[in-house]
Amino acid sequence: MANILICDDEQDIVNALKIYLNDPDYVLFEAHNGKEAVETVRENDIHLVLLDIMMPLMNGIEAMSQIRGFSNVPIILLTAKSEDADKVLGLNVGADDYITKPFSPLEVCARVKSQLRRYLSLGAGATRTSVVLTIGGLELDYDARTVTLDGENVSLTKKEFDILKLLMENPNRVFSPKEIYREVWHEDPMGADNTVAVHIRHLREKTEIDPADPRYIKVVFGQGYKIQKGN
Repeated sequence: MANILICDDEQDIVNALKIYLNDPDYVLFEAHNGKEAVETVRENDIHLVLLDIMMPLMNGIEAMSQIRGFSNVPIILLTAKSEDADKVLGLNVGADDYITKPFSPLEVCARVKSQLRRYLSLGAGATRTSVVLTIGGLELDYDARTVTLDGENVSLTKKEFDILKLLMENPNRVFSPKEIYREVWHEDPMGADNTVAVHIRHLREKTEIDPADPRYIKVVFGQGYKIQKGN
């Protein structure tokens, strides 16, 4: 059973999404502004959030930023805009995916199922022998899906966690943006360079004392990214 939060200030859109996601395996929650969304995620065991960007009281970007302070729940942004800047901003703040309005029922259902499958199988629903990867002051716990830096918790989105896990599992190996995209998104790497660059930049901001002079995540110019072992 998966708990899904639908947050949009337009009730017609909320109602349409509830129809699309009418499934006995889903429990649907609804909110109508960013403030309500943050409170709902904080007070309930939510497994996925569908979040509109343009809303009153608190917009979706601000709400997502607050949610990321305490939860790695997958967030799919709903936006009426198709400009790349909006998508990049959402990804930079912590979105796992986005759907541009108007959207089709098939697309919504497919993206929801994809995010839930990855989150529940690799995250909340996983049962495996505990494995902790350690490189320098970075520690990544598979079971808890947590990361600490010099003993301090680091809040990562699911995609950021998966990228970091991939790099930490293969220290000193260089991955091209397309390779990272295939491994983490499990999709054809269309537009991979920009998307991966945004996530890497965000990872550096969270895991490096000086993101401009990183200890861990290195750029190999013209090739890709690696995590440096031996710090």
